[in-house]
Amino acid sequence: MNKMKLLPMMAYRGVKQNRLVYRPYMMACLFSVFSYYLFSSLLHNDLMERLPKAAYAWLMLNLGKGLLSVILFLFLLYAGSFLQKRRGREFGLYSILGLERKHIGIMLLWENAGMYLASVSAGILLGFVLNKLMFLLLLRMSRLDVEVAFYFSVEAVVETLRYFAFVFLCLYGRSLWGIIRMKPTELMSESRKGEKPLKRIWLWSVVGIILLVCGYLLSVTSTMDSMIFIDFFLAVFLVVLGTYFLFTSGSVAFLQCLKRNKRIYYRPSNQVTISGMLYRMKKNAAGLSNICIFSTMLLITLTCTVTMWTGMDQIAYYDYPYDMQAAYSENSDVIDTAWEKAEALSEKYGQSIERLDCYNAMELRCGRREGSNEFTSAAEVEFADQYDVTLLTLEEYNRLEGQNESLGEDEVLLYATGMPFGFDRVNFLGVEASVKGEPEQIYPYPQAKNRMFNFTSRYVIVVKDKKALDGFVSAWAEANGVTDLDGFLHSGVRHLCLLLGGKEAERDAFIEEWLEWCQGQQDFLWMINGLEGRDENRSMNGGLLFIGMVFGLLFFMCLLLIMYFKQVSEGYEDQDSFGIMQKVGMSDAEIRGTIRRQILLVFFLPLAGAFLHTAAGLVMVNGLLAALQFFDTGLLLRCCGGVAAAVTLLYAGSYLMTAKTYYRIVRQ
Repeated sequence: MNKMKLLPMMAYRGVKQNRLVYRPYMMACLFSVFSYYLFSSLLHNDLMERLPKAAYAWLMLNLGKGLLSVILFLFLLYAGSFLQKRRGREFGLYSILGLERKHIGIMLLWENAGMYLASVSAGILLGFVLNKLMFLLLLRMSRLDVEVAFYFSVEAVVETLRYFAFVFLCLYGRSLWGIIRMKPTELMSESRKGEKPLKRIWLWSVVGIILLVCGYLLSVTSTMDSMIFIDFFLAVFLVVLGTYFLFTSGSVAFLQCLKRNKRIYYRPSNQVTISGMLYRMKKNAAGLSNICIFSTMLLITLTCTVTMWTGMDQIAYYDYPYDMQAAYSENSDVIDTAWEKAEALSEKYGQSIERLDCYNAMELRCGRREGSNEFTSAAEVEFADQYDVTLLTLEEYNRLEGQNESLGEDEVLLYATGMPFGFDRVNFLGVEASVKGEPEQIYPYPQAKNRMFNFTSRYVIVVKDKKALDGFVSAWAEANGVTDLDGFLHSGVRHLCLLLGGKEAERDAFIEEWLEWCQGQQDFLWMINGLEGRDENRSMNGGLLFIGMVFGLLFFMCLLLIMYFKQVSEGYEDQDSFGIMQKVGMSDAEIRGTIRRQILLVFFLPLAGAFLHTAAGLVMVNGLLAALQFFDTGLLLRCCGGVAAAVTLLYAGSYLMTAKTYYRIVRQ
């Protein structure tokens, strides 16, 4: 009974005495609770359900929350293993002094219960305080102009309590299993054990290299098709597995080669450094591979976040180049009054008219196999080889682009928003023509800067006149079984498109009145509101940006904690080793130099690996961003360079802070 009363106090003293490792662990738990509660609170906010434009942001937050649950669970299990390893000697001593395993289990239960209550209380309180601020940040990133009232979600609190109860129960079960399966003497030496090295290191080194090369090749050679997301996850899996094998086996194999080289190894500074690194690599390579992987995740997450933030308007305007686009039957005379109405509204709302385009176009769906100059019926090819084809007369093209181009009887201009057409002649369902040139742009159909990754590409064929256009349309109608040819030839669409310049508030009022006027005109067919379309794009991308920001902070917290734990655990392990070195005659300066070389090489090796992984993954990242209609590779590279510089500074600062702890422990 006395033991039972002492167990809570012993649990408290155990945490207090090991505060060097428990403080950062508690900070990690607090941040984990805050992150999870934040996502849950945003998802349970009634405002998210009432905002139709926030549907994409809600979907992104749901996906982010699921991914966050998995990452937090695995990370806290990994961090808990460091604590268990550090306190193994203490538990072994308790067993020798008379405490039974059940008593140690109860003490661990008190300890985990206290950690659970402290972390969830502080994390939920922090989330409660910052909830409105984070929701405002989400709305800001999503460009949603909404008044936000104070909101507290009981459902989010219950969900957070339930999730972390499960996590801490798993942590407790793992610690309890470690106590049950080991003898007291094994527990006494547990803190000095590292990860077991793999056997057959040369075989696993080659396997690691092959896996990395396969992951890199998959990333570099990926194409923008329906398999891009599957290829992405497969490449990530191969790179993660290859990184683990290379750090656990390849690094040891490389150091063994250096050890066999007598010219390199048998020098005082090199001998101690190589021996120390070989010992450290055997024991801690798994931790270093985790640092490399989290550094890569941090680099890629921040690169995507910064790139999307700086290129958000570019993404929005690619899909919706006009503020408003109305469609009428092809013989409509709407343009006769459109200019007068637009100028009147321009004076009323203080908006400048950037473009007011009116043109006839025939929109068709065709097929085109890669490497062929022939357009076929869409039914003859797979979905991936189907494209939208727009037919314009030369008169419409010259008016749109302000050109004075001319064409012969059998000549066309052929414009592609994706990869160039690349042929001198075109066969359009049996109608052949000579391609006089490929224009650099046609405004209503923006061309991707990185045309290789534009899998939603469109073709625009500019023909000489209406007669030539009817020939192309007739060929398409015949190939697709259209019976009413005369009616189909007159089914073209007259587009009335408007782009404004000015303040957004007045622009909304302008477009609202313009919309009413357009719908009241004769022969009206349909309308696309570009302002609403861009807002929906920004809502979706804003949700992604918010998730990227939170996950970037999470990855950095994981990275910092792993580095800190490794420095602390290795500091205690190296105390005796450097004490022996001093006794055999090494000076303090030599010992410090050895420590500095070892730590620099060991801890900056993962950063070099992360840079290599990121460089190989940029091609695939470029393709994934293209799925969101972002095609500016130059901007992506500039953002990646800036993020790499910032992460390097953060990594170096983290290294310096954690290295001080290592030096302090070793000096003891």
